[in-house]
Amino acid sequence: MGVHVIKLPDVGEGVAEAELVEWMVGPGDNVMEDQVLAAVMTDKATVEIPSPVIGKVTWLGAKIGEVVAVGSPIIKLDVDGAGNAKDDGAALVKEPKAEKKPAPAPKAEPKPEPTPRPAAKAAAPATTGAPRKEGDKPIASPAVRKRASDAGVDLRRVTGTGPAGRITHEDLDGYFENGSGAAAGRGRAADTSVKEIQIIGLRRKIAEKMAISRSRIPDIVYVDEVDVTSLEDLRAKLNTERIPDQAKLTILPFLMRAMAKAIADQPQINSLFDDEAGIVRQYGGVHIGVAAQTDGGLVVPVVRHVEARGLWDCAAEVARLADAAKKGTATRDELSGSTITITSLGALGGIVTTPVINHPEVAIVGVNKMQVRPHWDGASFVPRRMMNLSCAFDHRIVDGWNAAVFVQRVKTLLENPAMIFI
Repeated sequence: MGVHVIKLPDVGEGVAEAELVEWMVGPGDNVMEDQVLAAVMTDKATVEIPSPVIGKVTWLGAKIGEVVAVGSPIIKLDVDGAGNAKDDGAALVKEPKAEKKPAPAPKAEPKPEPTPRPAAKAAAPATTGAPRKEGDKPIASPAVRKRASDAGVDLRRVTGTGPAGRITHEDLDGYFENGSGAAAGRGRAADTSVKEIQIIGLRRKIAEKMAISRSRIPDIVYVDEVDVTSLEDLRAKLNTERIPDQAKLTILPFLMRAMAKAIADQPQINSLFDDEAGIVRQYGGVHIGVAAQTDGGLVVPVVRHVEARGLWDCAAEVARLADAAKKGTATRDELSGSTITITSLGALGGIVTTPVINHPEVAIVGVNKMQVRPHWDGASFVPRRMMNLSCAFDHRIVDGWNAAVFVQRVKTLLENPAMIFI
């Protein structure tokens, strides 16, 4: 019997440390080769750490939320054979014994089946397959675990169809479609519970990013309304003529093309400001970040070189990145490198928003809700589809006049969409 020490691997070029966001195993658990042991996060990319050997967990080297240096020991396993490290004696044996007390709690959860509600417990296996044996841990990615947790689903009741029984998003979809996991009815009793939630992983990255932006950037917010009636008519017409494998056009590809044309006249808008070095880096390529809400939080996939893309190409790339972000499969490169950002709440958007600039960018364009409003055409009020743009600019780099010129140029292009193609 030997000891195998697993260290945090190099999870990305130039990355010296990563945050531990999830343990999939605990002391005393038997693990198989290639079984996922933990998930770590660097920037906005989550990386799973698999086991290279078969063994039994005896020690965990970090707590959830801790930042671990690359090369640091994170887990120890008892293995057959010599292992790759020496057993350091009593300390290694005693440590898991102290941690082992809370471990049986999740293993005992299937026992409530004999309680007065056996029918509800028995219904799930009929639609989702037999539950796992007591003590078996479900294998799933952090994104799947987060989605299941938010829905109140016990992953031990979901049958995995992936490699080694891994649970996928499709498995969860099937679980929901079969009528399982429905929320129980709530009574009217007062709820006095308090839930403490540790801010880790993506949520902590978002918090840090927003704090930096608000503390460093003196922004100016410029709001104007846009008549998108002609654009919506054109969009509807183009969607009826699209071929089956083309992505459906939303307003975003039109806005992206309008921004690229407006930036050509005002390149300073497409910049990153290194305020510590006192340098503005003005980019020729227009790399637009599109803020996307996911189960894990807000991420910003990047559509690169919009200046060289057509309308349909932009639509396809937005759809591809949005799907990857939702599933948690977007790569680090796909979530970084933007030079200007679009944020939109879609139909939920209010009349006006005050978007936070994605530091170190110098501008962000906010899309608000589209509404039919009465519009005076000089002779009478007519119904028009109107939408407000709420745009924020770093006032250290972009003057108010230049901000207004940029927004007015984008407005003109959206109100006269034929100009986008000229």
